Amino acid sequence: MPPHPAPPGAAPSGPEFLAVDRHNAVVVDASGVSFENHGMNLDLTWPEIRSVHYKAHGNLLVVGVVHADGRFYECPVDAKRAERLGEWFGQLAGVLGYYRPMG
Repeated sequence: MPPHPAPPGAAPSGPEFLAVDRHNAVVVDASGVSFENHGMNLDLTWPEIRSVHYKAHGNLLVVGVVHADGRFYECPVDAKRAERLGEWFGQLAGVLGYYRPMG
């Protein structure tokens, strides 16, 4: 559950992360994590998410989610440049820290 839940009927608020390339997208916001991978969509809410992981693979940002039932989902997004990948890492770390604080 986010640390600052929205009132019933209100749109969720809080920081958002968005990474997009020609084929794929990753969104992290108050509702959870969403992937679009070559036209296929997956939306996972925070109560369904056990953990979120991310790594670099070349200039790709690869975000993975472990579902509460143990299933694993992953989505790569091409940053094209190392500088953008670095920006995404910093932004994603902050947004995940907001919704999933350690400890």
